[in-house]
Amino acid sequence: MSSAPTHTADAVGPPAPVLSVSPVVLPTPDRAVDLEVRVSAPVTGDGLPVVLLSHGQGHSHHLSSLNGYAPLANFWAAHGFAVIQPTHLSSRTLDLDSDAPEAPMYWRSRAEDMKRVLDRLDEVEAAVPGLSGRLDRSRIAVAGHSMGGHTASLLLGARLTDPHDGTEVDLSEPRITAGVLLAAPGRGGDALTEPVTRAYPFLSTTDFSTMTTPALVVAGDRDDSAHLTVRGPEWHTDPYLLAPGPKTLVTLFGGEHGLGGVSGYDVAETTDESPERVSAVQRLTWAYLRDRFRPGDPAWQAACDALTSGPEPLGRVESR
Repeated sequence: MSSAPTHTADAVGPPAPVLSVSPVVLPTPDRAVDLEVRVSAPVTGDGLPVVLLSHGQGHSHHLSSLNGYAPLANFWAAHGFAVIQPTHLSSRTLDLDSDAPEAPMYWRSRAEDMKRVLDRLDEVEAAVPGLSGRLDRSRIAVAGHSMGGHTASLLLGARLTDPHDGTEVDLSEPRITAGVLLAAPGRGGDALTEPVTRAYPFLSTTDFSTMTTPALVVAGDRDDSAHLTVRGPEWHTDPYLLAPGPKTLVTLFGGEHGLGGVSGYDVAETTDESPERVSAVQRLTWAYLRDRFRPGDPAWQAACDALTSGPEPLGRVESR
């Protein structure tokens, strides 16, 4: 890290006006309901990198849908990205039959939703006024928070064993070349609590050794997630510790599972509400993706310096 901090605001620049359209409906006959997405993008500019954003499963009704994660989606779109947010079948807004084979988390369907979006980007562009021809399909990232981080992990190359038939599942997506994992689940086995192992057996066999796509892992040092794991906050660093590089870990001091409130502007599950922490996550994730798509971009170093400098730093950064 540079010993001379660079002002992050200077690297970020002013936000651009954003156009956000929802729902964009992609008819999907082989799915329980049609796939609906929100698309947010700056009103001007070409060659926009694409971020697929997978929601978590928080208590707030609209968090688990295309209406969640506005602090992230709005920031990324206002600073040069096109953000696509699906409503996964696990969403509380759908309230689907809990007897479905993959319910209640629909772990496979979640990843397949993202693949469908990429397969049908022509339809997505056509549905959003002024977006046609402006997406850069060579620069695609996936991001996810909590259960959305699990979805992102699978698309980045992590694998698991299907609890229904015992087969190894590979849902990696080569069109995705970078990822952001926010408070994502770690490994299974003895790291999980017994109730979680029984209720969500797919989490028991997560294998990060094949997750080779570059990724940024963001974890809070107070995110104990005691209902999920017996290992405490360290569990959320597994995608960094157990996956091959290149990977980067950001640890947020004082961060709990909501990382300050990234899942919404007013959500019930944010127990560590902190505008400063949310701002740090916004800038770090945006700058990381800029650097992945444009190596050497100064925004990443500036964001790292802003996080780690001063008498009370907000976190630390390590890479391998």
